[in-house]
Amino acid sequence: MKRLSTFAAAFAAAMFIGGGAFAQQSQVPQMPKAPEPAKTIELFTKIPGAKGEPKKCDGNDNIFFMRCVSTPQLAYFPAKEPSGTAVIVIPGGGYAGLTYMFEGLQTAEWLASVGVSAFVLKYRLPEDQYMQDRSVGPLIDVQQAVRYVRANAKEYGIDPQKIGVIGFSAGGHLASVVSTHYNDDVYKSDFKVSARPDFSILIYPVITMEPATTHMGSREALIGKDAPQALTDKFSSDKQVTKDTPPAFLVHALDDNLVPYVNSIMYTDALRKNGVEAELHLYARGDHGLRAKSPIETQSFWHDACEKWMRMHEWVK
Repeated sequence: MKRLSTFAAAFAAAMFIGGGAFAQQSQVPQMPKAPEPAKTIELFTKIPGAKGEPKKCDGNDNIFFMRCVSTPQLAYFPAKEPSGTAVIVIPGGGYAGLTYMFEGLQTAEWLASVGVSAFVLKYRLPEDQYMQDRSVGPLIDVQQAVRYVRANAKEYGIDPQKIGVIGFSAGGHLASVVSTHYNDDVYKSDFKVSARPDFSILIYPVITMEPATTHMGSREALIGKDAPQALTDKFSSDKQVTKDTPPAFLVHALDDNLVPYVNSIMYTDALRKNGVEAELHLYARGDHGLRAKSPIETQSFWHDACEKWMRMHEWVK
């Protein structure tokens, strides 16, 4: 079984939190080479909900933490030994950027190695200047991603009933949002298929938008610091679960100082109350990013647990 490297998890967290993982190191490790997708897919010919001129990117943007996305895309990584399952990979970054390398490309590489075709989603970040309604901009992109993969399942050798999502941090929030708002009429798609994922994998996810327990940076970026209660409830995924919400696998560290682990507990409880299967793994250590100081720390094995969960449900052979 293949797992993301300890360095990958540490660097993703460091990019997002501010570099604490390397505070005691005298030298920064050499940056790994980005995995190359087999294909890049533009999701729209005309982007719905956009306004004004497309956002122009500056030289500060990079593959490790993207702050500028004007065109929603999927990067396709075919499974090495296909199982017929596909997963859309949703990187986090507090809705202020995308931790694209480690939570995106390297996650896709791992999924492909265990028989899952992976599509990394490069989604637009919520901004009033470029969106008619910033709160639904990312949802539009992820709905279209699910619809694209389902509508083109035959081309990619995918079972249209075996399409999941995996999201990290704010990307986990977006994965939970599409899992609960897949029927929301937020745009007109040419694909006449469902946007409902068949399962979700939520890794240290933001779930609630309630100020007491959310990640405030994600709340402020998506709906605003002073958002009304109705909008807060709409994007608090634990409050939107129904019996038709797809099953979920969740992972969180108890010492996560950025996104409280109660977020994962809230979503798990909501799923169980609605008769939906959920599996939750809580680790004593790992902070945000599930960083491991040594390969024997238990949080470094969440990929193995996730793979077994997918095998149990016959999403992986």
